[in-house]
Amino acid sequence: MRRILTWAALAFAIDQLSKVIVVHAMNLKTVGVIEVLPPLLTFRMGWNEGVNFGLMSGAGARWLLVAVAIGVSGLLLRWARGFARPVGQIAAGLVIGGALANALDRVIYGAVADFLNMSCCGIRNPYAFNIADVFIFAGAFGLIVWADDPKKQQAGKADGKTP
Repeated sequence: MRRILTWAALAFAIDQLSKVIVVHAMNLKTVGVIEVLPPLLTFRMGWNEGVNFGLMSGAGARWLLVAVAIGVSGLLLRWARGFARPVGQIAAGLVIGGALANALDRVIYGAVADFLNMSCCGIRNPYAFNIADVFIFAGAFGLIVWADDPKKQQAGKADGKTP
């Protein structure tokens, strides 16, 4: 449990720190666009009231999405406590930290602060995302690959066939 919470706290802190630096200290919220390494990396301010690509945006969605993030984080924490592999616990922590960081944005700003825009090879990406989104995606991928099924572990231990 400690490993999950540590990685969740790290993901949360890194995301929020990145937003303080880029959105506030670099004043992206007013400037709108800062070319860092164009076209590979551009800071482009976006306020996402919904989920991916603005889906579910609307007045009532804000608090529903905050509640969903908290609920899913709690369920994921409960599920991941039984993982034997540390990498599965780390993946769960990344998802939890990213989800709660985006939920905090919704509480503070009414929307998620997105600012990373990456394009390459003649393909222009019109969408922005943030560090929390990266943690959520990486953690979800990690859960698919490395998550343990605690029920199978318990069955294996009872049969004397621990993985």
